[in-house]
Amino acid sequence: MATRRSGRLSSLAGVGLSLALALLPASGMAAEPIRIGEINSYKNQPAFLEPYRQGWQLALEEVNEAGGVLGRPLEVTWRDDNANPGDAVRAAEELRRREGAELLFGGFLSHTGLALTDYAKQRKVFFLAAEPLTDKITWEQGNRYTFRLRPSTYMQVAALVPEAAAMNHKRWAVVYPNYEYGQSALRHFKQLLKEQQPDVEFVAEIATPLGKVDAGSVVQALASAQPDAVFNILFATDLSRFVREGNTRGLFETVDVVSLLTGEPEYIDVLGAETPEGWVVTGYPWYAIDTPENEAFVAAYRERFDDYPRLGSVVGYAALHSLAEGIRAAGSTDTEALVEAFRGLTLSSPFGPITYRELDHQSTMGVYVGRTAVEDKRGVMVDIHYLDGSELQPPDEVVRELRPAD
Repeated sequence: MATRRSGRLSSLAGVGLSLALALLPASGMAAEPIRIGEINSYKNQPAFLEPYRQGWQLALEEVNEAGGVLGRPLEVTWRDDNANPGDAVRAAEELRRREGAELLFGGFLSHTGLALTDYAKQRKVFFLAAEPLTDKITWEQGNRYTFRLRPSTYMQVAALVPEAAAMNHKRWAVVYPNYEYGQSALRHFKQLLKEQQPDVEFVAEIATPLGKVDAGSVVQALASAQPDAVFNILFATDLSRFVREGNTRGLFETVDVVSLLTGEPEYIDVLGAETPEGWVVTGYPWYAIDTPENEAFVAAYRERFDDYPRLGSVVGYAALHSLAEGIRAAGSTDTEALVEAFRGLTLSSPFGPITYRELDHQSTMGVYVGRTAVEDKRGVMVDIHYLDGSELQPPDEVVRELRPAD
Protein backbone atom coordinates (compact mmCIF):
# COMPACT_ATOMS: atom_id res chain seq x y z
CA MET A 1 0.00 0.00 0.00
CA ALA A 2 1.20 3.51 -0.70
CA THR A 3 2.12 5.48 2.40
CA ARG A 4 3.31 8.89 1.13
CA ARG A 5 0.88 11.65 2.09
CA SER A 6 0.41 14.87 0.11
CA GLY A 7 -3.31 15.45 -0.50
CA ARG A 8 -6.06 16.97 1.56
CA LEU A 9 -9.64 15.79 1.97
CA SER A 10 -12.33 17.91 0.46
CA SER A 11 -14.73 19.55 2.91
CA LEU A 12 -17.77 17.61 4.04
CA ALA A 13 -20.75 18.47 1.88
CA GLY A 14 -24.17 19.55 3.14
CA VAL A 15 -24.60 18.44 6.75
CA GLY A 16 -21.19 16.85 6.80
CA LEU A 17 -22.10 13.42 5.59
CA SER A 18 -20.46 13.11 2.17
CA LEU A 19 -16.75 12.68 1.67
CA ALA A 20 -15.31 12.42 -1.82
CA LEU A 21 -12.06 12.88 -3.68
CA ALA A 22 -12.82 13.62 -7.31
CA LEU A 23 -9.51 12.94 -9.00
CA LEU A 24 -8.95 13.25 -12.72
CA PRO A 25 -7.83 10.14 -14.61
CA ALA A 26 -5.02 10.25 -17.13
CA SER A 27 -7.43 11.24 -19.90
CA GLY A 28 -8.23 14.50 -18.13
CA MET A 29 -11.94 13.71 -18.02
CA ALA A 30 -13.65 13.30 -14.67
CA ALA A 31 -14.60 9.65 -14.10
CA GLU A 32 -17.83 8.65 -12.38
CA PRO A 33 -16.90 7.80 -8.76
CA ILE A 34 -17.50 4.46 -7.13
CA ARG A 35 -19.95 5.36 -4.38
CA ILE A 36 -19.55 3.56 -1.05
CA GLY A 37 -21.85 3.94 1.97
CA GLU A 38 -20.55 3.82 5.55
CA ILE A 39 -22.67 3.54 8.72
CA ASN A 40 -21.47 3.80 12.31
CA SER A 41 -22.11 4.91 15.90
CA TYR A 42 -19.88 7.99 15.81
CA LYS A 43 -21.76 9.99 18.42
CA ASN A 44 -22.12 7.03 20.78
CA GLN A 45 -18.56 5.66 20.59
CA PRO A 46 -16.28 8.58 19.65
CA ALA A 47 -13.15 7.25 21.37
CA PHE A 48 -12.96 4.36 18.89
CA LEU A 49 -14.79 5.72 15.89
CA GLU A 50 -13.11 9.08 15.38
CA PRO A 51 -9.73 7.32 14.88
CA TYR A 52 -11.57 4.72 12.80
CA ARG A 53 -12.91 7.42 10.51
CA GLN A 54 -9.46 8.94 10.17
CA GLY A 55 -8.15 5.48 9.26
CA TRP A 56 -10.53 5.03 6.35
CA GLN A 57 -10.00 8.63 5.28
CA LEU A 58 -6.25 7.98 5.08
CA ALA A 59 -6.82 4.85 3.03
CA LEU A 60 -9.28 6.70 0.79
CA GLU A 61 -6.69 9.35 0.05
CA GLU A 62 -4.05 6.73 -0.72
CA VAL A 63 -6.29 4.86 -3.12
CA ASN A 64 -7.43 7.97 -4.96
CA GLU A 65 -3.98 9.53 -5.16
CA ALA A 66 -2.83 6.29 -6.80
CA GLY A 67 -5.51 6.66 -9.48
CA GLY A 68 -8.52 5.12 -7.78
CA VAL A 69 -9.86 1.68 -8.66
CA LEU A 70 -10.69 0.59 -12.21
CA GLY A 71 -9.87 4.12 -13.32
CA ARG A 72 -12.51 5.63 -11.01
CA PRO A 73 -12.11 7.53 -7.73
CA LEU A 74 -13.71 6.14 -4.61
CA GLU A 75 -16.31 8.27 -2.82
CA VAL A 76 -17.50 7.53 0.72
CA THR A 77 -20.75 8.91 2.12
CA TRP A 78 -21.32 8.19 5.80
CA ARG A 79 -24.21 8.21 8.26
CA ASP A 80 -24.49 7.96 12.05
CA ASP A 81 -26.74 5.14 13.27
CA ASN A 82 -27.26 6.57 16.80
CA ALA A 83 -26.26 3.13 18.15
CA ASN A 84 -29.73 1.96 17.12
CA PRO A 85 -30.42 -1.03 14.83
CA GLY A 86 -33.47 0.58 13.25
CA ASP A 87 -31.55 3.76 12.48
CA ALA A 88 -28.71 1.68 11.03
CA VAL A 89 -31.08 0.01 8.57
CA ARG A 90 -32.73 3.31 7.66
CA ALA A 91 -29.29 4.83 7.04
CA ALA A 92 -28.33 1.92 4.80
CA GLU A 93 -31.49 2.31 2.75
CA GLU A 94 -30.96 6.05 2.42
CA LEU A 95 -27.36 5.60 1.33
CA ARG A 96 -28.38 3.20 -1.38
CA ARG A 97 -31.54 4.89 -2.60
CA ARG A 98 -30.68 8.56 -2.23
CA GLU A 99 -26.88 8.61 -2.43
CA GLY A 100 -26.41 5.79 -4.91
CA ALA A 101 -24.07 3.71 -2.73
CA GLU A 102 -23.09 0.53 -4.57
CA LEU A 103 -21.79 -1.28 -1.46
CA LEU A 104 -21.70 -0.72 2.30
CA PHE A 105 -19.28 -1.02 5.20
CA GLY A 106 -19.02 -0.04 8.87
CA GLY A 107 -20.71 -1.00 12.13
CA PHE A 108 -19.35 -0.98 15.69
CA LEU A 109 -21.86 -2.35 18.20
CA SER A 110 -22.96 -5.95 17.82
CA HIS A 111 -26.69 -5.27 17.59
CA THR A 112 -26.32 -2.64 14.86
CA GLY A 113 -23.88 -4.90 13.03
CA LEU A 114 -26.41 -7.71 13.06
CA ALA A 115 -29.11 -5.39 11.74
CA LEU A 116 -26.88 -4.41 8.83
CA THR A 117 -25.99 -8.06 8.24
CA ASP A 118 -29.66 -8.90 7.87
CA TYR A 119 -30.21 -5.86 5.65
CA ALA A 120 -27.43 -7.07 3.33
CA LYS A 121 -29.10 -10.46 3.12
CA GLN A 122 -32.58 -9.08 2.44
CA ARG A 123 -31.46 -6.49 -0.12
CA LYS A 124 -28.64 -8.61 -1.61
CA VAL A 125 -26.11 -5.81 -1.20
CA PHE A 126 -22.45 -6.28 -0.31
CA PHE A 127 -21.62 -5.34 3.32
CA LEU A 128 -18.23 -5.38 5.04
CA ALA A 129 -18.70 -5.39 8.82
CA ALA A 130 -15.58 -3.54 9.90
CA GLU A 131 -15.75 -3.69 13.68
CA PRO A 132 -18.73 -5.56 15.24
CA LEU A 133 -17.39 -8.54 17.19
CA THR A 134 -20.46 -10.74 17.51
CA ASP A 135 -19.86 -14.25 16.19
CA LYS A 136 -23.36 -14.32 14.73
CA ILE A 137 -22.27 -12.07 11.86
CA THR A 138 -20.22 -14.88 10.33
CA TRP A 139 -21.83 -17.88 12.05
CA GLU A 140 -25.53 -18.23 12.98
CA GLN A 141 -26.68 -15.19 11.00
CA GLY A 142 -23.94 -15.23 8.40
CA ASN A 143 -24.95 -14.81 4.80
CA ARG A 144 -23.54 -14.67 1.30
CA TYR A 145 -23.37 -10.87 1.20
CA THR A 146 -21.65 -10.11 4.52
CA PHE A 147 -17.95 -10.28 5.36
CA ARG A 148 -16.18 -9.23 8.57
CA LEU A 149 -12.74 -7.67 9.11
CA ARG A 150 -12.13 -7.47 12.88
CA PRO A 151 -11.39 -10.65 14.87
CA SER A 152 -14.64 -11.97 16.33
CA THR A 153 -15.55 -12.32 19.99
CA TYR A 154 -14.62 -16.00 19.88
CA MET A 155 -11.22 -15.18 18.38
CA GLN A 156 -10.52 -12.47 20.95
CA VAL A 157 -11.39 -14.81 23.81
CA ALA A 158 -9.43 -17.70 22.27
CA ALA A 159 -6.34 -15.48 22.25
CA LEU A 160 -6.60 -14.97 26.03
CA VAL A 161 -7.65 -18.40 27.29
CA PRO A 162 -4.16 -20.00 27.11
CA GLU A 163 -2.86 -17.17 29.30
CA ALA A 164 -5.73 -17.65 31.74
CA ALA A 165 -5.22 -21.41 31.90
CA ALA A 166 -1.51 -20.95 32.54
CA MET A 167 -2.37 -19.08 35.76
CA ASN A 168 -3.84 -22.35 37.08
CA HIS A 169 -6.45 -20.59 39.20
CA LYS A 170 -9.51 -22.56 40.27
CA ARG A 171 -11.93 -19.79 41.30
CA TRP A 172 -12.86 -17.29 38.58
CA ALA A 173 -15.31 -14.40 38.46
CA VAL A 174 -16.54 -12.61 35.34
CA VAL A 175 -17.87 -9.08 34.84
CA TYR A 176 -19.46 -8.27 31.50
CA PRO A 177 -21.75 -5.79 29.70
CA ASN A 178 -25.17 -7.37 29.39
CA TYR A 179 -25.66 -7.41 25.62
CA GLU A 180 -24.63 -9.63 22.71
CA TYR A 181 -20.87 -9.00 22.85
CA GLY A 182 -20.58 -9.45 26.61
CA GLN A 183 -22.83 -12.49 26.72
CA SER A 184 -20.90 -14.20 23.92
CA ALA A 185 -17.52 -13.44 25.49
CA LEU A 186 -18.70 -14.90 28.79
CA ARG A 187 -19.99 -18.06 27.10
CA HIS A 188 -16.82 -18.61 25.07
CA PHE A 189 -14.51 -17.97 28.02
CA LYS A 190 -16.28 -20.48 30.24
CA GLN A 191 -16.35 -23.09 27.49
CA LEU A 192 -12.73 -22.71 26.36
CA LEU A 193 -11.26 -22.43 29.85
CA LYS A 194 -13.13 -25.51 31.05
CA GLU A 195 -11.77 -27.44 28.08
CA GLN A 196 -8.24 -26.65 29.24
CA GLN A 197 -8.93 -26.72 32.99
CA PRO A 198 -11.94 -28.95 33.78
CA ASP A 199 -11.89 -28.28 37.53
CA VAL A 200 -12.29 -24.50 37.22
CA GLU A 201 -15.18 -22.89 39.16
CA PHE A 202 -17.02 -19.69 38.25
CA VAL A 203 -17.95 -18.15 41.58
CA ALA A 204 -19.54 -14.94 40.22
CA GLU A 205 -20.94 -13.75 36.87
CA ILE A 206 -21.81 -10.08 37.12
CA ALA A 207 -23.82 -8.50 34.29
CA THR A 208 -23.88 -4.71 33.95
CA PRO A 209 -25.95 -2.42 31.69
CA LEU A 210 -23.84 -1.15 28.78
CA GLY A 211 -22.47 2.30 29.55
CA LYS A 212 -24.09 2.44 32.99
CA VAL A 213 -21.95 0.25 35.26
CA ASP A 214 -22.37 0.70 39.01
CA ALA A 215 -18.67 0.18 39.66
CA GLY A 216 -18.92 0.25 43.44
CA SER A 217 -21.47 -2.56 43.52
CA VAL A 218 -19.49 -4.59 40.98
CA VAL A 219 -16.25 -4.34 42.94
CA GLN A 220 -18.04 -5.17 46.19
CA ALA A 221 -19.67 -8.25 44.62
CA LEU A 222 -16.33 -9.43 43.26
CA ALA A 223 -14.63 -8.98 46.61
CA SER A 224 -17.42 -10.90 48.33
CA ALA A 225 -17.09 -13.81 45.89
CA GLN A 226 -13.37 -14.12 46.75
CA PRO A 227 -12.15 -15.27 43.32
CA ASP A 228 -8.56 -16.09 42.51
CA ALA A 229 -8.89 -14.29 39.17
CA VAL A 230 -11.30 -12.09 37.23
CA PHE A 231 -12.17 -12.11 33.54
CA ASN A 232 -13.19 -8.56 32.62
CA ILE A 233 -15.21 -7.81 29.47
CA LEU A 234 -16.06 -4.16 30.24
CA PHE A 235 -14.74 -1.45 27.92
CA ALA A 236 -14.94 2.32 27.29
CA THR A 237 -16.32 4.39 30.19
CA ASP A 238 -17.48 1.25 32.02
CA LEU A 239 -13.87 0.05 32.12
CA SER A 240 -12.58 3.38 33.48
CA ARG A 241 -15.12 3.38 36.31
CA PHE A 242 -14.39 -0.25 37.14
CA VAL A 243 -10.63 0.32 37.26
CA ARG A 244 -10.92 3.45 39.38
CA GLU A 245 -13.17 1.75 41.92
CA GLY A 246 -11.09 -1.43 41.94
CA ASN A 247 -7.92 0.56 42.57
CA THR A 248 -9.56 2.53 45.36
CA ARG A 249 -10.72 -0.62 47.14
CA GLY A 250 -7.53 -2.61 46.50
CA LEU A 251 -9.30 -5.36 44.54
CA PHE A 252 -6.55 -5.78 41.96
CA GLU A 253 -3.91 -6.31 44.64
CA THR A 254 -5.45 -9.67 45.52
CA VAL A 255 -6.63 -11.11 42.19
CA ASP A 256 -5.19 -11.68 38.74
CA VAL A 257 -7.12 -10.11 35.87
CA VAL A 258 -7.55 -11.15 32.25
CA SER A 259 -9.25 -8.40 30.25
CA LEU A 260 -10.63 -8.12 26.72
CA LEU A 261 -9.80 -4.99 24.67
CA THR A 262 -8.18 -3.12 27.58
CA GLY A 263 -4.83 -2.74 25.79
CA GLU A 264 -6.40 -0.82 22.93
CA PRO A 265 -5.16 2.81 23.00
CA GLU A 266 -8.79 3.99 22.97
CA TYR A 267 -9.18 2.59 26.48
CA ILE A 268 -5.76 2.18 28.10
CA ASP A 269 -4.76 5.76 27.26
CA VAL A 270 -7.73 7.02 29.26
CA LEU A 271 -6.61 5.01 32.29
CA GLY A 272 -3.21 6.70 32.28
CA ALA A 273 -1.36 6.36 35.57
CA GLU A 274 -4.36 4.48 37.03
CA THR A 275 -3.69 1.53 34.70
CA PRO A 276 -3.46 -1.63 36.85
CA GLU A 277 -0.18 -3.42 36.29
CA GLY A 278 0.08 -7.03 35.17
CA TRP A 279 -3.35 -7.54 33.60
CA VAL A 280 -3.32 -9.89 30.61
CA VAL A 281 -5.02 -8.01 27.79
CA THR A 282 -5.64 -7.77 24.07
CA GLY A 283 -4.90 -4.48 22.34
CA TYR A 284 -2.77 -2.53 19.88
CA PRO A 285 0.66 -1.48 21.20
CA TRP A 286 1.49 0.56 18.09
CA TYR A 287 4.66 1.91 19.75
CA ALA A 288 6.13 -1.59 20.23
CA ILE A 289 5.32 -3.29 16.90
CA ASP A 290 8.37 -3.10 14.65
CA THR A 291 7.00 -4.82 11.55
CA PRO A 292 7.43 -2.93 8.24
CA GLU A 293 3.66 -2.86 7.70
CA ASN A 294 2.92 -1.26 11.06
CA GLU A 295 5.82 1.18 10.93
CA ALA A 296 4.76 2.41 7.48
CA PHE A 297 1.16 2.81 8.65
CA VAL A 298 2.12 4.68 11.83
CA ALA A 299 4.37 7.04 9.88
CA ALA A 300 1.68 7.81 7.29
CA TYR A 301 -0.99 8.29 9.94
CA ARG A 302 1.17 10.62 12.03
CA GLU A 303 2.11 12.67 9.00
CA ARG A 304 -1.50 13.02 7.92
CA PHE A 305 -3.16 13.68 11.30
CA ASP A 306 -0.29 14.77 13.58
CA ASP A 307 -1.39 12.08 16.00
CA TYR A 308 -0.69 8.43 16.75
CA PRO A 309 -3.07 5.69 15.56
CA ARG A 310 -5.51 3.77 17.71
CA LEU A 311 -6.88 0.34 16.98
CA GLY A 312 -9.89 1.97 15.36
CA SER A 313 -7.48 3.64 12.95
CA VAL A 314 -6.19 0.24 11.86
CA VAL A 315 -9.72 -1.13 11.41
CA GLY A 316 -10.89 1.83 9.32
CA TYR A 317 -7.74 1.80 7.21
CA ALA A 318 -7.82 -1.92 6.53
CA ALA A 319 -11.57 -1.86 5.82
CA LEU A 320 -11.31 0.76 3.05
CA HIS A 321 -8.25 -0.92 1.53
CA SER A 322 -10.14 -4.24 1.64
CA LEU A 323 -12.96 -2.70 -0.37
CA ALA A 324 -10.53 -1.25 -2.91
CA GLU A 325 -8.76 -4.60 -3.34
CA GLY A 326 -12.06 -6.45 -3.58
CA ILE A 327 -13.44 -4.13 -6.26
CA ARG A 328 -10.17 -4.40 -8.16
CA ALA A 329 -10.27 -8.20 -7.99
CA ALA A 330 -13.94 -8.30 -9.00
CA GLY A 331 -13.38 -5.95 -11.93
CA SER A 332 -16.64 -4.16 -11.06
CA THR A 333 -18.95 -3.22 -8.21
CA ASP A 334 -21.48 -5.89 -9.14
CA THR A 335 -22.60 -7.49 -5.88
CA GLU A 336 -22.20 -11.11 -6.95
CA ALA A 337 -18.78 -10.39 -8.45
CA LEU A 338 -17.70 -8.70 -5.21
CA VAL A 339 -18.85 -11.66 -3.14
CA GLU A 340 -16.81 -14.07 -5.25
CA ALA A 341 -13.78 -11.76 -5.21
CA PHE A 342 -13.83 -11.46 -1.40
CA ARG A 343 -13.99 -15.22 -0.84
CA GLY A 344 -10.28 -15.92 -0.33
CA LEU A 345 -9.19 -12.30 -0.94
CA THR A 346 -5.72 -11.60 0.50
CA LEU A 347 -4.22 -8.17 1.09
CA SER A 348 -1.66 -6.36 3.21
CA SER A 349 -2.66 -4.56 6.42
CA PRO A 350 -0.87 -2.85 9.32
CA PHE A 351 -1.06 -6.25 11.06
CA GLY A 352 0.49 -8.02 8.07
CA PRO A 353 -1.26 -10.15 5.42
CA ILE A 354 -4.92 -10.97 6.01
CA THR A 355 -7.27 -13.27 4.09
CA TYR A 356 -11.07 -13.36 4.02
CA ARG A 357 -11.93 -17.00 4.59
CA GLU A 358 -14.14 -18.71 2.03
CA LEU A 359 -15.70 -20.83 4.76
CA ASP A 360 -17.32 -18.09 6.86
CA HIS A 361 -16.25 -14.72 5.35
CA GLN A 362 -14.16 -13.91 8.46
CA SER A 363 -10.80 -12.23 7.91
CA THR A 364 -7.65 -13.64 9.47
CA MET A 365 -6.64 -10.33 11.06
CA GLY A 366 -5.08 -11.37 14.34
CA VAL A 367 -4.79 -10.25 17.96
CA TYR A 368 -1.97 -8.75 20.02
CA VAL A 369 -1.75 -10.11 23.58
CA GLY A 370 0.40 -8.70 26.37
CA ARG A 371 0.43 -7.38 29.94
CA THR A 372 -0.40 -3.92 31.20
CA ALA A 373 2.23 -1.66 32.73
CA VAL A 374 2.68 2.02 33.57
CA GLU A 375 5.49 4.00 31.95
CA ASP A 376 5.84 7.75 32.42
CA LYS A 377 2.37 7.87 33.98
CA ARG A 378 0.69 6.25 30.97
CA GLY A 379 -0.69 2.79 30.44
CA VAL A 380 1.15 0.56 27.97
CA MET A 381 1.30 -3.06 26.85
CA VAL A 382 4.50 -5.03 27.44
CA ASP A 383 5.60 -8.61 26.75
CA ILE A 384 3.50 -8.60 23.59
CA HIS A 385 3.00 -11.33 21.03
CA TYR A 386 0.80 -11.62 17.96
CA LEU A 387 -1.59 -14.45 17.20
CA ASP A 388 -2.67 -14.77 13.57
CA GLY A 389 -6.42 -14.98 13.18
CA SER A 390 -6.14 -18.28 11.33
CA GLU A 391 -4.90 -19.80 14.61
CA LEU A 392 -7.90 -18.58 16.61
CA GLN A 393 -10.74 -20.38 14.83
CA PRO A 394 -12.71 -23.44 15.91
CA PRO A 395 -12.48 -26.53 13.64
CA ASP A 396 -14.04 -26.10 10.21
CA GLU A 397 -16.68 -28.74 10.91
CA VAL A 398 -17.88 -26.70 13.92
CA VAL A 399 -18.18 -23.57 11.79
CA ARG A 400 -20.14 -25.49 9.14
CA GLU A 401 -22.61 -26.63 11.78
CA LEU A 402 -23.06 -23.08 13.08
CA ARG A 403 -23.32 -21.25 9.75
CA PRO A 404 -26.31 -21.60 7.42
CA ALA A 405 -25.62 -22.45 3.79
CA ASP A 406 -25.23 -19.42 1.53
